[in-house]
Amino acid sequence: MSWDSYIDNLIAQTKDSSGTAHCDKACIIGLDGGAPWTTAAHASAIQMQGQEGANIARCFKAKDFSTFMSGGVRVDGVNYMFLREDGNVVFAKKKDNGAITLQASKTAIVIGHTAEGCQQGNVNKGVAVIAEYLESLGM
Repeated sequence: MSWDSYIDNLIAQTKDSSGTAHCDKACIIGLDGGAPWTTAAHASAIQMQGQEGANIARCFKAKDFSTFMSGGVRVDGVNYMFLREDGNVVFAKKKDNGAITLQASKTAIVIGHTAEGCQQGNVNKGVAVIAEYLESLGM
């Protein structure tokens, strides 16, 4: 089964009433170790680099976001400023480079990127739809 279709689904979930998608890139990584579930071959895939996935997974697994608070959240080679965490969700932003939303399920972390000038709230909703669906499957 290819997880790449979940990228398209997530992006579709972020459309507003005019049909504009607010998420331009997304990916899913494993909660244990941060290995990618989606492939880098997808046109809208977030390209995790180096230890980014492993670092994110480690913070979520331990439910300790102090690393994000002190050093930001690094995704796709960009260091985003940590905004806040809410249980299993983390929000971060980078001026002139949009924002990211990360939400954990039982076994995965869903990551969505908000395009600059778009609404992160719409992306939060799309990320939540996918994460909660995975959770409902016991994943």
